[in-house]
Amino acid sequence: MNVVNGNIKKIYLKYLFAAFGSSLISCIYGLVDMAMVGQYYGPIGSQAMAIIAPIWNIIYSLGLLIGIGGSVLFAVNKGKNDKETANKFFTASIVYGAIMSIIFLILFWLFEDQLLYVFGAKDANTLKLCKEYLLPIKFAAPSFIFAQILAAYLRNDNKPMLATLAIIFAGVFNVVGDYVFVFPLDMGTLGAGLATAIGSLVSVLIMSTHFFSKSNTMKFSCNKEVFSLFVPISKTGFSAFIADIAMGFLTMLFNNLILKYLNDDALAVYAVIINISTIVQCCGYGIGQAGQPILSTNFGAKRYDRVSLTLKYNIITAIIVGTIWMGIVTIFPKQLIRIFMAPTEEVLNIAPNIMCVYSISFLILPFNVYCTYYFQALLKENVATIISLARGIVISGIVLVLLPSIFGGNAMWWTMVITEALVAIYAIIVMIKLQRKLRIEEINTK
Repeated sequence: MNVVNGNIKKIYLKYLFAAFGSSLISCIYGLVDMAMVGQYYGPIGSQAMAIIAPIWNIIYSLGLLIGIGGSVLFAVNKGKNDKETANKFFTASIVYGAIMSIIFLILFWLFEDQLLYVFGAKDANTLKLCKEYLLPIKFAAPSFIFAQILAAYLRNDNKPMLATLAIIFAGVFNVVGDYVFVFPLDMGTLGAGLATAIGSLVSVLIMSTHFFSKSNTMKFSCNKEVFSLFVPISKTGFSAFIADIAMGFLTMLFNNLILKYLNDDALAVYAVIINISTIVQCCGYGIGQAGQPILSTNFGAKRYDRVSLTLKYNIITAIIVGTIWMGIVTIFPKQLIRIFMAPTEEVLNIAPNIMCVYSISFLILPFNVYCTYYFQALLKENVATIISLARGIVISGIVLVLLPSIFGGNAMWWTMVITEALVAIYAIIVMIKLQRKLRIEEINTK
């Protein structure tokens, strides 16, 4: 598959299928756990999963920081035909991932109770459920980080389907394992965590088979520059990192403000919303991950016409996906609630209004998430970081704090609608300027 000279539409569709499969199946880990635990324990189980959500954001964000950051630089250098430098970034990413895995494990084992309290586990019953779920996750945490790193590199080494197949296989195991461990074996949250941990380990093992194939171009390079490359990898991948970290921060803030202004029923509904939002966000990841290898490689090769065409396909996909998800949530709010928990009548009564308002943001969300990948791929890290910070912390945080304090608790559900709209306006303006610049540069080089 020739990314620089092949048919863009065919290449993009192949990458899109693979990236969507990979991203959406990754969501299964949290979603199936949420559904199984919610059905097993009722609303309190859903609350526990909402509290754990920021921890997943931290784990995945570390993988994205290293995987996206390193693989973008890997692809750009491949586009320049500099394979030696490309493999230096690959080696640095693996070493970086190992170091971050060790640091995460140490911190989480030492400060688990304190972290869960900050994330919203205020009572003993919820804390107990959270800790049971996280016991096997703590042992397998490095596999979640390396699953993200390997998947990113496989997409940039012309093996997007292997990453997808690995995650699909692990996802199927997770679904089956969740049911068996939680219900027939009556293990509750511990069983859900165990199935998720094993599924992640399986996906890493499958992806690792690429290193033994003839098509593998990723080689380990022992050199003194390994540690110095952590900086450019972090700089390039920071927006992907902060997007997930910010999502965890925002979830934590929502959890605490819901309990302050509303009640446990609203928190249970939000637990469902954040899981659906995660699916929509994963769709944005899929679009970005499908476009990134094509964008980065052609950017490195200075084929800016192909960059523009890829952007066009990406934007069309984002609009379609956002429209579909807004429609699903608007039309089927109660049905979605029942998928994730055994709801009380109170939860069912308040769910439609909350979910319909929040789902308006889904119309724009995939586009904004994609934009971070687009700007990363073209080495405009600062713009990508601004978008991630604005969505996840700055604009969203300010709006979330102000709305309920001025207009009452239920006003907080408009937070992401306002945030996504403002961020999209900024992203579009910068995107138009960048495309004009590339067009001028292309004309001048002819």
